[in-house]
Amino acid sequence: MTTRQGQNSVEPIRDPEKIRMMKEYLLHKSYRDYFLFTFGINSGLRISDILPLRVMDVRHTEHLRIREKKTGNVRKIKMSAALKQEIEKYTRQMADSDPLFPSRKGKGPIGRQTAWRAINEASRACGIEGAIGTHTMRKTFGYHFYQQTKDVAMLQQIFGHSSPSITLRYIGINDEMIDKALDSFSI
Repeated sequence: MTTRQGQNSVEPIRDPEKIRMMKEYLLHKSYRDYFLFTFGINSGLRISDILPLRVMDVRHTEHLRIREKKTGNVRKIKMSAALKQEIEKYTRQMADSDPLFPSRKGKGPIGRQTAWRAINEASRACGIEGAIGTHTMRKTFGYHFYQQTKDVAMLQQIFGHSSPSITLRYIGINDEMIDKALDSFSI
């Protein structure tokens, strides 16, 4: 399992086709794990804030409200129509008090290690190389949010980072991508 220090070294999944493959693999393996991945890449939350969620936290609401474990800050996250649809489908047979990601071994939610194992196994099965862990879901959200909006200030606010440069480094806008951008730049 990745350590706190190791979280900084995991990468986002940049290729939309690899994300599609991950979803397909996980859907065939475990609906819970598929939903965990889908929820993670569409919410931008840390795994420590995802795992304790109960069905009542996400059902019949426009916004998810959580107190972040790491920072103690309260976050309000608007859920997309697609994510709300996934939530509706996934929670249809569940009670409001049920853990969103129930363990098969007890009454509570799965642990970080179980989540890490599911994501890591799926990424290897789909041929994704490099450091992958549960934090990959948050970074994947950030990377694709930035690619779609090019709004680093908004992403910085979503993630609670202190500067745009931290956010860009965090989501892997690295030297290679800067080089690529400069290759086609001309005045």
